[in-house]
Amino acid sequence: MTKLGASLLSRDLLAYTLPFLLFMAGLMAVSGAESLGMTSFSGIAMKPMYWIYPIQSAVCAGALLWFWKSYDFSGTTATKLSIGVGVGVLIFGLWVAPQELFQQPHRLVGFDPNAVPGFTGWVLAIRFVRLVLVVPLVEELFWRGFLLRYLVREDFTALPFGSATRFSFWAVVVAFMLVHSSVDWPAALLTGILLNLIAIRTRSLTVCVTAHAIANLLLGLYICATRQWGFW
Repeated sequence: MTKLGASLLSRDLLAYTLPFLLFMAGLMAVSGAESLGMTSFSGIAMKPMYWIYPIQSAVCAGALLWFWKSYDFSGTTATKLSIGVGVGVLIFGLWVAPQELFQQPHRLVGFDPNAVPGFTGWVLAIRFVRLVLVVPLVEELFWRGFLLRYLVREDFTALPFGSATRFSFWAVVVAFMLVHSSVDWPAALLTGILLNLIAIRTRSLTVCVTAHAIANLLLGLYICATRQWGFW
Protein backbone atom coordinates (compact mmCIF):
# COMPACT_ATOMS: atom_id res chain seq x y z
CA MET A 1 0.00 0.00 0.00
CA THR A 2 1.37 3.47 -0.87
CA LYS A 3 1.91 6.10 1.81
CA LEU A 4 -1.01 8.10 0.36
CA GLY A 5 -3.25 5.02 0.45
CA ALA A 6 -2.30 4.29 4.06
CA SER A 7 -3.01 7.91 4.98
CA LEU A 8 -6.45 7.82 3.39
CA LEU A 9 -7.29 4.51 5.04
CA SER A 10 -6.20 5.88 8.39
CA ARG A 11 -8.48 8.91 7.95
CA ASP A 12 -11.40 6.67 6.95
CA LEU A 13 -10.77 4.49 9.98
CA LEU A 14 -10.85 7.53 12.26
CA ALA A 15 -13.89 8.98 10.51
CA TYR A 16 -15.97 5.88 11.16
CA THR A 17 -14.67 4.94 14.61
CA LEU A 18 -13.54 8.07 16.47
CA PRO A 19 -17.03 9.61 16.98
CA PHE A 20 -18.22 6.32 18.50
CA LEU A 21 -15.14 6.01 20.72
CA LEU A 22 -15.66 9.58 21.93
CA PHE A 23 -19.30 8.77 22.64
CA MET A 24 -18.35 5.69 24.68
CA ALA A 25 -15.72 7.75 26.51
CA GLY A 26 -18.52 10.11 27.53
CA LEU A 27 -20.53 7.23 28.99
CA MET A 28 -17.46 6.06 30.89
CA ALA A 29 -16.91 9.60 32.17
CA VAL A 30 -20.42 9.63 33.63
CA SER A 31 -19.82 6.33 35.41
CA GLY A 32 -16.44 7.53 36.66
CA ALA A 33 -17.81 10.83 37.95
CA GLU A 34 -20.65 9.03 39.72
CA SER A 35 -18.23 6.58 41.36
CA LEU A 36 -16.22 9.56 42.63
CA GLY A 37 -19.33 11.04 44.19
CA MET A 38 -19.40 14.18 42.06
CA THR A 39 -22.74 15.91 42.67
CA SER A 40 -22.27 19.43 41.32
CA PHE A 41 -21.02 21.42 38.35
CA SER A 42 -19.88 25.06 38.61
CA GLY A 43 -21.42 25.20 42.04
CA ILE A 44 -24.82 23.95 40.86
CA ALA A 45 -26.04 20.67 42.38
CA MET A 46 -26.61 18.14 39.58
CA LYS A 47 -25.69 14.59 38.67
CA PRO A 48 -22.76 14.11 36.25
CA MET A 49 -25.00 13.00 33.37
CA TYR A 50 -26.60 16.44 33.19
CA TRP A 51 -23.36 18.20 32.33
CA ILE A 52 -21.27 15.41 30.80
CA TYR A 53 -23.88 14.41 28.19
CA PRO A 54 -23.99 17.92 26.61
CA ILE A 55 -20.17 17.94 26.45
CA GLN A 56 -20.21 14.44 24.98
CA SER A 57 -22.76 15.49 22.35
CA ALA A 58 -20.80 18.60 21.38
CA VAL A 59 -17.52 16.69 21.06
CA CYS A 60 -19.11 13.93 18.97
CA ALA A 61 -20.89 16.47 16.76
CA GLY A 62 -17.58 18.26 16.22
CA ALA A 63 -15.91 14.99 15.18
CA LEU A 64 -18.76 14.19 12.78
CA LEU A 65 -18.48 17.61 11.15
CA TRP A 66 -14.69 17.33 10.91
CA PHE A 67 -14.94 14.03 9.02
CA TRP A 68 -18.19 14.79 7.17
CA LYS A 69 -16.66 14.56 3.68
CA SER A 70 -15.52 11.01 4.46
CA TYR A 71 -19.10 9.73 4.68
CA ASP A 72 -21.11 8.49 1.72
CA PHE A 73 -24.81 9.35 1.96
CA SER A 74 -25.53 8.69 -1.71
CA GLY A 75 -27.71 6.01 -3.26
CA THR A 76 -30.85 6.92 -1.37
CA THR A 77 -34.32 6.92 -2.93
CA ALA A 78 -37.78 7.73 -1.60
CA THR A 79 -38.60 4.02 -1.59
CA LYS A 80 -35.51 3.21 0.43
CA LEU A 81 -36.23 6.03 2.87
CA SER A 82 -39.75 4.71 3.38
CA ILE A 83 -38.19 1.39 4.37
CA GLY A 84 -36.06 3.23 6.90
CA VAL A 85 -39.08 5.03 8.35
CA GLY A 86 -41.06 1.80 8.60
CA VAL A 87 -38.21 -0.06 10.28
CA GLY A 88 -37.73 2.86 12.67
CA VAL A 89 -41.37 2.62 13.77
CA LEU A 90 -41.00 -1.15 14.20
CA ILE A 91 -37.85 -0.72 16.30
CA PHE A 92 -39.64 1.79 18.53
CA GLY A 93 -42.38 -0.78 19.07
CA LEU A 94 -39.83 -3.41 20.10
CA TRP A 95 -38.36 -1.16 22.79
CA VAL A 96 -41.66 -0.23 24.43
CA ALA A 97 -43.39 -3.62 24.01
CA PRO A 98 -42.34 -4.94 27.46
CA GLN A 99 -44.23 -2.08 29.16
CA GLU A 100 -47.13 -1.75 26.73
CA LEU A 101 -47.84 -5.42 25.99
CA PHE A 102 -46.37 -7.44 28.84
CA GLN A 103 -47.00 -5.18 31.84
CA GLN A 104 -43.35 -4.84 32.77
CA PRO A 105 -42.64 -2.20 35.47
CA HIS A 106 -42.38 1.36 34.19
CA ARG A 107 -38.84 2.67 34.08
CA LEU A 108 -39.21 5.87 36.06
CA VAL A 109 -35.65 6.38 37.31
CA GLY A 110 -33.17 7.98 34.93
CA PHE A 111 -32.41 11.22 33.08
CA ASP A 112 -35.22 13.49 34.34
CA PRO A 113 -35.03 16.85 32.50
CA ASN A 114 -36.85 18.49 35.40
CA ALA A 115 -33.90 17.77 37.70
CA VAL A 116 -32.18 21.04 36.73
CA PRO A 117 -34.62 23.76 37.87
CA GLY A 118 -35.21 26.53 35.36
CA PHE A 119 -33.47 24.70 32.51
CA THR A 120 -35.97 21.96 31.61
CA GLY A 121 -36.52 23.25 28.07
CA TRP A 122 -32.81 23.51 27.33
CA VAL A 123 -32.08 20.13 28.88
CA LEU A 124 -34.78 18.50 26.75
CA ALA A 125 -33.61 20.24 23.57
CA ILE A 126 -30.01 19.14 24.06
CA ARG A 127 -31.13 15.64 24.95
CA PHE A 128 -33.21 15.33 21.77
CA VAL A 129 -30.32 16.59 19.63
CA ARG A 130 -28.19 13.86 21.18
CA LEU A 131 -30.92 11.24 20.82
CA VAL A 132 -32.11 11.97 17.28
CA LEU A 133 -29.05 13.37 15.51
CA VAL A 134 -25.80 12.48 17.26
CA VAL A 135 -26.55 8.91 18.40
CA PRO A 136 -27.95 7.60 15.07
CA LEU A 137 -25.02 9.00 13.11
CA VAL A 138 -22.35 7.88 15.57
CA GLU A 139 -23.76 4.36 15.93
CA GLU A 140 -24.64 3.68 12.30
CA LEU A 141 -21.28 4.92 11.08
CA PHE A 142 -19.54 2.58 13.50
CA TRP A 143 -21.71 -0.55 13.47
CA ARG A 144 -22.98 -0.64 9.88
CA GLY A 145 -20.50 1.72 8.20
CA PHE A 146 -17.33 0.35 9.78
CA LEU A 147 -17.55 -2.93 11.69
CA LEU A 148 -19.95 -4.78 9.39
CA ARG A 149 -17.52 -4.24 6.51
CA TYR A 150 -14.25 -4.31 8.48
CA LEU A 151 -14.90 -7.88 9.61
CA VAL A 152 -15.08 -8.77 5.91
CA ARG A 153 -12.10 -6.77 4.67
CA GLU A 154 -9.56 -4.59 6.47
CA ASP A 155 -9.73 -1.78 3.89
CA PHE A 156 -13.46 -1.63 4.52
CA THR A 157 -14.22 1.44 2.41
CA ALA A 158 -13.27 -0.57 -0.68
CA LEU A 159 -16.51 -2.50 -0.11
CA PRO A 160 -19.95 -1.00 -0.78
CA PHE A 161 -21.95 -0.02 2.29
CA GLY A 162 -24.03 -2.99 3.41
CA SER A 163 -21.44 -5.60 2.46
CA ALA A 164 -21.42 -8.44 4.99
CA THR A 165 -20.67 -12.08 5.63
CA ARG A 166 -22.60 -14.34 7.95
CA PHE A 167 -19.86 -13.87 10.56
CA SER A 168 -19.77 -10.08 10.33
CA PHE A 169 -23.58 -9.92 10.42
CA TRP A 170 -23.92 -11.83 13.67
CA ALA A 171 -20.78 -10.40 15.27
CA VAL A 172 -22.19 -6.89 14.84
CA VAL A 173 -25.62 -7.96 16.12
CA VAL A 174 -24.15 -9.48 19.27
CA ALA A 175 -21.73 -6.61 19.92
CA PHE A 176 -24.52 -4.07 19.36
CA MET A 177 -26.66 -5.93 21.89
CA LEU A 178 -23.92 -6.18 24.51
CA VAL A 179 -23.20 -2.43 24.64
CA HIS A 180 -26.78 -1.86 25.80
CA SER A 181 -28.14 -2.45 29.28
CA SER A 182 -28.98 -6.11 29.92
CA VAL A 183 -32.66 -5.26 30.44
CA ASP A 184 -32.72 -4.07 26.81
CA TRP A 185 -30.87 -7.04 25.28
CA PRO A 186 -33.92 -8.63 23.59
CA ALA A 187 -34.90 -5.35 21.92
CA ALA A 188 -31.27 -4.51 21.09
CA LEU A 189 -30.73 -7.95 19.54
CA LEU A 190 -33.73 -7.57 17.24
CA THR A 191 -32.81 -3.96 16.49
CA GLY A 192 -29.32 -5.00 15.43
CA ILE A 193 -30.76 -7.65 13.12
CA LEU A 194 -33.20 -5.20 11.52
CA LEU A 195 -30.59 -2.48 10.99
CA ASN A 196 -28.13 -4.97 9.50
CA LEU A 197 -30.83 -6.26 7.16
CA ILE A 198 -31.75 -2.84 5.83
CA ALA A 199 -28.06 -1.99 5.43
CA ILE A 200 -27.69 -5.08 3.23
CA ARG A 201 -31.01 -4.56 1.46
CA THR A 202 -30.74 -0.84 0.67
CA ARG A 203 -26.95 -0.33 0.60
CA SER A 204 -27.66 3.07 2.12
CA LEU A 205 -26.11 4.66 5.20
CA THR A 206 -28.82 7.32 5.05
CA VAL A 207 -31.58 4.73 5.37
CA CYS A 208 -29.95 3.16 8.43
CA VAL A 209 -29.47 6.56 10.07
CA THR A 210 -33.08 7.45 9.23
CA ALA A 211 -34.42 4.25 10.81
CA HIS A 212 -32.34 4.79 13.93
CA ALA A 213 -33.37 8.46 14.15
CA ILE A 214 -37.09 7.72 13.73
CA ALA A 215 -36.95 5.03 16.42
CA ASN A 216 -35.13 7.36 18.80
CA LEU A 217 -37.44 10.30 18.09
CA LEU A 218 -40.53 8.21 18.83
CA LEU A 219 -38.89 6.78 21.94
CA GLY A 220 -38.01 10.28 23.13
CA LEU A 221 -41.61 11.44 22.69
CA TYR A 222 -42.81 8.30 24.48
CA ILE A 223 -40.43 9.00 27.37
CA CYS A 224 -41.73 12.53 27.75
CA ALA A 225 -45.37 11.40 27.56
CA THR A 226 -44.99 8.57 30.09
CA ARG A 227 -42.18 10.07 32.21
CA GLN A 228 -40.24 6.81 31.94
CA TRP A 229 -36.85 8.48 32.23
CA GLY A 230 -35.11 5.12 32.45
CA PHE A 231 -35.52 4.66 28.69
CA TRP A 232 -33.06 7.45 27.87
